[in-house]
Amino acid sequence: MSKDWNARTKMVHGGSRRSQYGEVSESIFMTQGFVYETAEAAEARFVELGDDEFIYARYGNPTVRMFEDRIAAIEGAEDAFATASGMAAVNGALMSILKAGDHVVSSRALFGSCLYILEEVLARFGVEITFVDGADLDQWRKAVRADTAAVFLETVSNPTLEVVDLKAISEIAHAVEATVIVDNVFATPVFSRAIEFGADVVVYSATKHIDGQGRCLGGVVLGTKEFIRGPFETYLKHTGGAMSPFNAWVMLKGLETLDLRVRAQAESAEKIANALEGHEKLERVLFPFLKSHPQNEIAKAQFEKCGTVLSIDLKGGQEAAFKFLNALEICIISNNLGDAKSIVTHPATTTHQRLPEDQKTLLGISPGLVRISVGIECSDDLLQDILGALDAV
Repeated sequence: MSKDWNARTKMVHGGSRRSQYGEVSESIFMTQGFVYETAEAAEARFVELGDDEFIYARYGNPTVRMFEDRIAAIEGAEDAFATASGMAAVNGALMSILKAGDHVVSSRALFGSCLYILEEVLARFGVEITFVDGADLDQWRKAVRADTAAVFLETVSNPTLEVVDLKAISEIAHAVEATVIVDNVFATPVFSRAIEFGADVVVYSATKHIDGQGRCLGGVVLGTKEFIRGPFETYLKHTGGAMSPFNAWVMLKGLETLDLRVRAQAESAEKIANALEGHEKLERVLFPFLKSHPQNEIAKAQFEKCGTVLSIDLKGGQEAAFKFLNALEICIISNNLGDAKSIVTHPATTTHQRLPEDQKTLLGISPGLVRISVGIECSDDLLQDILGALDAV
């Protein structure tokens, strides 16, 4: 594949493998195992696997490999490994390189399940975790130690849209040879080049923008070939978090339109954020490309666009937020994001419900906070829907 192709072209053609039938749409290889012509051929494959050879679907599959190769080409990574879900990707990226006694520094503003893996799972197995304010570089400098094995962060946090200075944090981590692992789902592979800014490992929930149509679970981890085909593949193939061939095919189809969808969604999100800022019924509007956002300059330096999600904080707390949600006609209430349909979420009672109240307050997850994932509907219709719902509060 030509490295000179534009990313949008790679999203359509990258990683393609055609069978002897010359199909246009990628084939779905719905098989968990593979046949060897001889016992000697089976032995040879288990000794050394060729570039286009497979053993078992938990280790790899032709359809899954097409998705991995395509997303790696888009991201600018050496290799990728597809997983059963975004959380399988996060868990694998951390567990595959950490052991008891290791030290990890993480930003505090994380998705609830990511916090669970750090606070409960890793801590239970003897990994020491230090949480910091992701936007405060002094806290990162003080927290990262000579024995720090990894740092973990969301490039744009969920749901308060805090933006971290990835380049600066990567320099701090690399000074002690720590691995930089980033969840890049809000920024998307369209608008962010996390590896160029210093990330060693990039994680996506493919369930979000990559599928983009609410169909399948999936995740993917990207990095160097040494990491992906070394500790990560070893961990995943033995613990079983592999992506199914059918889901990989759906993700391939999603990648074909990813650039078109996400650009339209980001344009609408920015339009809506600008229109809502200063609204009399809102305490604040959170969107990194607004001048009022505390990390606006970092966001503009780091991303081509800042994504498809904004958050609004309604005056009147949970009661006002629920009235707003229930008055919407186009935007649907759910807990996903990155979908072609616009989705609204009340984090304090759903995605971040398990957090203690003091931690919600620390993270800025107030009772009135609503996350809006903007879809591909007409932006004027969406804005009128949102304004109409605010009138009902």
